Amino acid sequence: MIEPGEATTSDLGVEVAAHYGDPTAEWEALEAGAGVVDRSDAGSALVSGGDTFSFLDSLVSADVADLEDGAGVHGLLLSPKGKLVADFRLLRVGDTAWIDTEPGVAPDLVAALDRYRIRVDVEISERSDEFGVLQLRGPAVDDVLAGAGASRPPTGAHAHVAWGEVRIARVARPDDAGVDVVGPLAALTAAWADLTAAGAVRVGRSASEAHRIAAGIPRQGHDIDERTIPQEAGLELDAVSFTKGCFLGQELVCRIDSRGRVNRFLRRLTPDGPAPAVGAEILDHDGERAGEVTSVSAAPVGPVALGYTHRRVEPPGPVQITVAPAAETAGHVAAGDGDVVVARVAALPGMVQGGS
Repeated sequence: MIEPGEATTSDLGVEVAAHYGDPTAEWEALEAGAGVVDRSDAGSALVSGGDTFSFLDSLVSADVADLEDGAGVHGLLLSPKGKLVADFRLLRVGDTAWIDTEPGVAPDLVAALDRYRIRVDVEISERSDEFGVLQLRGPAVDDVLAGAGASRPPTGAHAHVAWGEVRIARVARPDDAGVDVVGPLAALTAAWADLTAAGAVRVGRSASEAHRIAAGIPRQGHDIDERTIPQEAGLELDAVSFTKGCFLGQELVCRIDSRGRVNRFLRRLTPDGPAPAVGAEILDHDGERAGEVTSVSAAPVGPVALGYTHRRVEPPGPVQITVAPAAETAGHVAAGDGDVVVARVAALPGMVQGGS
């Protein structure tokens, strides 16, 4: 994270910082106005060819076989054992699939898809160096779009429309009102200028991450990774079709849905004291280890965090979180014997409180 007062230049050629002068005002724009976030570092891939959607439908968790032009989905590519490979959004643009992911995920997604490209009319390419995303969030998003001369997409989940070379797509994650602008970096530069001229507030990564964490939205590389089963993080709620044909990892995911359960759940945590560190240990009411923190932010409304807790921890019961993690082992921070802070546990939006 870039410290306040420091700045760097993104691929859009605009200043990206921890904040743009007033992080509280940026948070308030996301809550009560409209804020725009530069995500030109997003991963991106393109799938084209006559068999594009039948090919993808046989592999990914979402139902894309009959997806219409102008529609989109939140989907997952899983390993054969049901663990996460890529969390992505797919937009159908004509006869092609525009796919965007978290930074660094696209190469693994492209490589995995390419392994299954056998005797099909499909071309798969990564384009992370050429394409990116702008996030436009807040209740005044439609007013800003109108002021920028952009068409407003329909209200359906992931519905999108063209705005010159870019697509404007509705966001459909819980508590995350707004749109994403997806397209070539050069076109995003112009879109950034038009949106800010129309009243969108520039929002740095500190406020945007705090807003994400407070909304309970997991990010790959932070809260979900190759160890994640979809039901642990609520990903099955909008990214898995349980009525379509076969897809990679389907056996495990459907077995859990019909008669099983997972041992841990991603939860939202509100500490009653100092913010813990990523990797800090979570303890249950008996002082036993129950999980670890995955994302933390000192939001204007107070510290917020996400973390996994064992299924024995029932929201909204309290937990304790260590605030002084010590040694790092095998890439994971292990908590030391430092102080602890009490935190309130909440289920992510849409997830059952008890996780059953």
